[in-house]
Amino acid sequence: MKPSRLASAMLILAASTALAACGDTDKATTAGSTTPAPTSAAPSAVATSAAATPASSPAAGAASDKELCESAKKVSDEMKAELVKVATTGQDSPADYQKILSDLDKKMVAVASTGDGKVATALRAFGAEAAKAAAAADPATAADNPAFEKAGNDMSAACKAAGFKGII
Repeated sequence: MKPSRLASAMLILAASTALAACGDTDKATTAGSTTPAPTSAAPSAVATSAAATPASSPAAGAASDKELCESAKKVSDEMKAELVKVATTGQDSPADYQKILSDLDKKMVAVASTGDGKVATALRAFGAEAAKAAAAADPATAADNPAFEKAGNDMSAACKAAGFKGII
């Protein structure tokens, strides 16, 4: 791997570190594979997806900011693992970074579509910046830009405002 490529990969990782701010130090149960059943719900309610909305959600059918941040943290962790895997092979290519950034965009938009408010808006903006970088001829270098960094910082700030402590 060329030193400039490694630097670019590390910058993508650094820019995405703001996603880690969406992790809650309390590790809520919604990060698990099942949704807790409400006390008055039928047993079939347990089988619903982890995106099921608890009664404390801001709007009917919308995920809470906490749930959005938890989901974004999961997406971030997956992306970081892929970046490390690609960067350590020594055989990375622009196509590798294009796929990682494109997947990041798709997953962030999917998470954002389950909620509304500032966190959802910040997730969409971050996904849009990832999509812009993915569309470039050299995605790793394209991701190293102030707009991408700002989108990550805005997302981090939205999650912090929702009560999450972050690592930036």
